[in-house]
Amino acid sequence: MKKHINETTHSTILPSVLSINASDSTGEAGIVADIGTISALRGRPLAAMTSIMGGPQHISDLPTELVLRQISSALLKGSPKAVKVGFLSDSLTIESLTSIIQAVPRKVMVPSIIDSTGNKLLSPQAIDMWIKHLFPLADLLILKVCEAEEILGIKIHTDADMLKAAGILCEMGAKAVMLRGAEISDGYLTAVLLHQNGHRFFTSRNMDKWRRHGMAGALSTAIATRYAMGDSTEEGVLNAHSYIHSHLIYSIMPSQGMPALRSADIYNGFLSLLTEHYASAHDVAFYAGKLCVSTRYLQEVTDKMAEKTPKQIITDYLMQEACNMLKGTRLTIQQIGLRLGFSSQAQFSRFFSREWGLSPQAYRFDAEQKTSDK
Repeated sequence: MKKHINETTHSTILPSVLSINASDSTGEAGIVADIGTISALRGRPLAAMTSIMGGPQHISDLPTELVLRQISSALLKGSPKAVKVGFLSDSLTIESLTSIIQAVPRKVMVPSIIDSTGNKLLSPQAIDMWIKHLFPLADLLILKVCEAEEILGIKIHTDADMLKAAGILCEMGAKAVMLRGAEISDGYLTAVLLHQNGHRFFTSRNMDKWRRHGMAGALSTAIATRYAMGDSTEEGVLNAHSYIHSHLIYSIMPSQGMPALRSADIYNGFLSLLTEHYASAHDVAFYAGKLCVSTRYLQEVTDKMAEKTPKQIITDYLMQEACNMLKGTRLTIQQIGLRLGFSSQAQFSRFFSREWGLSPQAYRFDAEQKTSDK
């Protein structure tokens, strides 16, 4: 009897991801860029256009009925497992969207209140509609720090301020909040993720590249795609953040050769660990151990990425935190030293004086004098 072998291969079914967003004339952001990011991460892109953008002063919203028709078609044909809601400025469309996307399992909300150059894109009425109708639907709400300041009417200057603001936004209904774009430390951009199981900080020295048009959109779309693949919130953000760093932030010009993705991942992991453990771990070996590499290899990575040793990066971070506390709080020198992981005021003072050339007391006095002179 002749045996028949079924040679049909089962193709992998790609998870569908819906982007509800504006067009962007450059193609570097908006719905076109979202489609590219979803495809690059092995998702099946679905799209619904909300507006046509020709700059912050030239935004044309599509009629609500047309936007909803696009979304209904995508939901019917694609059954998306995640949706990213990006730029949306029409109040009626925002309100109408609430019921139509309820059935999508995972939802990433990115209001785009202020653009990368500081221009306000949404009216107060539209912001209120976002807060009322879409914030409570968010599995993850992503905002720039300046946008959180606009919504909450507060100033965000420290890591603690970021966590407090994220907590208030969670109280508005979002299951998790990511605040990004803070310059808590000179030369670093900081983001924080707050979710039901805790929080995590992310830090990058590549300020100019992170501020490049379209980077924030790529990150949020990558998170939505990872959601569709089954990641938890923290897993989704970590995987998306790693993807953006490896493929966009640390990309090297062709003349310099292909980027060393492992080096980029290790460097980003080192900075993330530093923001989490700087107050308790000052030893390079601790971070190398967490990253499962030798201290020598970690130094090779930081030399390549930042032209600094790991110890210099740890010291710079500690000094920046110390300066922020000396200028921005009324904590005593001893309290600051203890918060930064030093065993005594004397040890902290020696460290600070060696690095700055002034004692902590003298630094604080000079900072107060400069403030009073303004």
